[in-house]
Amino acid sequence: MSTDPAAKDSTTAGEGTAAEVFAAFLKLGLTSFGGPIAHLGYFRYEFVVRRAWLTEAAYADLVALCQFLPGPASSQVGFALGLMRAGWLGALAAFAAFTLPSALILLGVAMTAGLAAGPMGSGLFHGLKIVAVAIVAQAVWGMARSLCPDRERASIAVASVAVLAAAPGAFGMVGAILLGAAAGLALGRGTGAAGGGHVAMPVSRAQAGAALGVFAVLLVLLPLVADQARALAVFDSFYRAGALVFGGGHVVLPLLQAETVGPGWVSPDSFLAGYGAAQAVPGPLFTFAAYLGAVLGPEPNGFMGAVIALFALFLPGFLILIGVLPFWDRFRTLPLAQSAMQGANAAVVGILGAALYSPVFTSAIGDLRDFTLALVCFVLLMAWKAPPWSVVLVAAVGGVALGCI
Repeated sequence: MSTDPAAKDSTTAGEGTAAEVFAAFLKLGLTSFGGPIAHLGYFRYEFVVRRAWLTEAAYADLVALCQFLPGPASSQVGFALGLMRAGWLGALAAFAAFTLPSALILLGVAMTAGLAAGPMGSGLFHGLKIVAVAIVAQAVWGMARSLCPDRERASIAVASVAVLAAAPGAFGMVGAILLGAAAGLALGRGTGAAGGGHVAMPVSRAQAGAALGVFAVLLVLLPLVADQARALAVFDSFYRAGALVFGGGHVVLPLLQAETVGPGWVSPDSFLAGYGAAQAVPGPLFTFAAYLGAVLGPEPNGFMGAVIALFALFLPGFLILIGVLPFWDRFRTLPLAQSAMQGANAAVVGILGAALYSPVFTSAIGDLRDFTLALVCFVLLMAWKAPPWSVVLVAAVGGVALGCI
């Protein structure tokens, strides 16, 4: 194996195919339980550790960028990874493969109104929450070793946890990354070493400008034409929710509730039932839109409503991501930017560490039995190097066993 430092900083941008990307993300779409923070752990194992599509530092840079932007952070990271690996078809393949499994399951739930119940169903759900503890812990441990190798960056990571303790939520998350970047600049004095290599994103500045233009036009124009057709009103509501949410995942729920329950399109009971189902499926929580679109009171609903709602909710986050990618790759190669990103990446480790405690650990671990199952999963991942999908199965069976005791 080469020991050339340049080789370690290289990426495999553009060397794959859309079919390869689709297969990799389909496996993740079927097994990535635990929410957006756990998804980042799955992505890191699959694309940094196992497949070596990009370096640890480049991955952390991408995560930091997507945490800044509105939209579903884990889906944006997946979209960018597919784009980097196999161009625009790769980006679409990554999105489709990661999103469709959970979207189809939730569409089926909406059409049949059947939710898992009883001790086996609740035990299965609980086991899937427990495995997220192990997945996130593995990601935090691996990223901390790589991105916080000295006392200064370790201190930045701890400081970002303190920021989130004082100001929980999306704004605290963005603030922690900004403070981490500022600390990196102060500590690095503009002499940060390039650690992420060049990550080629096939997005021109013209394409980026067009994406940002479409984002702005839709955000302004849709409310003006929403009363012309019910489909436009639905698209406008879900697009606005996707455009205004920072942090993704659970942060979008109050916005969706306001846009669907508020006007009487979805009953409160149906909303809560769908949210419960969304917690029990793999993939991005944004696929909750497929359920909501299917159960809308007025038409369009059913399959067409699900397609409209799903597309509208994801679209703004992807448009913004496309709009900043060309400038991000140039930005991260500058010496000052390298110092800033070193600090920001350390802050991301702290953010993941804070998420490991809440909501991942606090919502999953209720007693010593739960903690034991989480430890078993962690040891399988770290010591036995078991693939995450197999650990998910162990946790699912363990959760059912605990639920039946």
